[in-house]
Amino acid sequence: MSLNLASIVRSSAAKHPDRVAVVIGERRITYRELDGAARRFASALLGLGVEPGKHVALMLPNVPQFVIAYFGAHYAGCPVVPLNVLLTANEVAYHLRDSDAVALVAWEGMLEAARPGFDRVEHCRHLVVAKANPADTSPLTGAHDMTRLIAAASPVEDLPATQPDDTAVILYTSGTTGQPKGAELTHFNLFYNALYSRGKLLDMSAETVALVTLPLFHSFGQTVLQNAVLGSGGTLVLLPRFTPDDAFGLMQAHRVTLFAGVPTMYFALLHHPGAGQYDLGSLRRCVSGGSAMPVEVMKAFDEKYGVNILEGYGLSETSPVASFNQLDRPKKPGSIGLPIEDVEFRLVDDAGKVVTETGVPGEIWIFGPNVMKGYYNKPEANAAALDKGWFKTGDVATRDDDGFYFIVDRKKDMIIRGGFNVYPREVEEVLYAHSAVAEAAVVGVPHERHGEEIKAVIALKPGHHATAEDIIEHCKQSLAAYKYPRIVELRDALPKGPTGKILKRVLRG
Repeated sequence: MSLNLASIVRSSAAKHPDRVAVVIGERRITYRELDGAARRFASALLGLGVEPGKHVALMLPNVPQFVIAYFGAHYAGCPVVPLNVLLTANEVAYHLRDSDAVALVAWEGMLEAARPGFDRVEHCRHLVVAKANPADTSPLTGAHDMTRLIAAASPVEDLPATQPDDTAVILYTSGTTGQPKGAELTHFNLFYNALYSRGKLLDMSAETVALVTLPLFHSFGQTVLQNAVLGSGGTLVLLPRFTPDDAFGLMQAHRVTLFAGVPTMYFALLHHPGAGQYDLGSLRRCVSGGSAMPVEVMKAFDEKYGVNILEGYGLSETSPVASFNQLDRPKKPGSIGLPIEDVEFRLVDDAGKVVTETGVPGEIWIFGPNVMKGYYNKPEANAAALDKGWFKTGDVATRDDDGFYFIVDRKKDMIIRGGFNVYPREVEEVLYAHSAVAEAAVVGVPHERHGEEIKAVIALKPGHHATAEDIIEHCKQSLAAYKYPRIVELRDALPKGPTGKILKRVLRG
């Protein structure tokens, strides 16, 4: 049996060739045009010498070129490595090197980080630049113009014979060591998750119009929006950068029926002073994920806009949807819902025993067709994270009598800021690189808008001087914008336990 994610656009193009698949600004792209562009981009990749099975990295915002390159790479039989568009040059180089990517497709506005990162990785041989203005014919030095490549290529005839268990996407997720790891998701992992999302989860159809402001490089936007909506024959309305006014304006102008966002977006929309001037009567479905939705925000948004926000839970390693509140059952605010079809949860205590009692916390382990095949080239990490197919999430939850799960804590030190995962160790390594820093610890503190904010607590070396502003500027040079600390506290020394370990629970208060 062969399976390839590009069958999503091939199938919808066959059923709805003239239906609009993607909207951005005044531009409309039909399914026929989208499928044709993806097929030609596949041919262009093969023409450059990119062989099937080789990895193609994408550093693109929410623009049509992301969708074209994503499915085009699959038409070429090449796994995709989506990169966060906020990465610095050093981070780009790490991801390209670690993933063994042989090509990078980058947005022209991100070349300041993408090009030097690309230049540092010898095995990544092809830089393809997507221009904001497709009509721009100005030459590029040491790179290929994506528009010109597509225009000059003949479309591939059909899908490659990839297998369900072949790697389709490598999604990077940070770890407690500070080194990001690439979760290998198969064609079946992602196809199944998108199929469930568009069916039983959200009941999508060809009439679905989704506002896409969640980043497509992230698993949430990629599966629940891009893959699920296109699989249903619906329309993606792209918004590269979220603002409440832009979001409201597009919802009204395009009669948007589906909005998926992280809690910070719902908070911004709920409290936007000009919200009342927009007509959101077409909105039928709202989905929240990425971090816990404050119950009061959910209730207020539901009431104000007459919708029913469904909250769920998942990770990059689970494609990502693992559990959700469901359309056909009353939701429980504050709960991550029930495991989705064919997915199993178990709670495991610190002694390794499965928790069977309701209300008793345990670490969530997940088993099912959504679980990754493993971290790319990370056998030690796989041994720690996977147990006979069960994925250990590091998140602690309880289960009630109805089988609904409630997150109560994280075993890991991960901070979720505005829906993005930030691991303290990565930030701490940058802090320790500052010449004045003797000790450093990074913790998450509650924040009304972002959910959590990043706080660094620092002790300076004797005789050295640095201000909080100096430390923040230092971090900005090496960390993506969502990772650097906004709060810096200077202390004479950091609290430690008997073994000398810094006590972060004391710093959190």
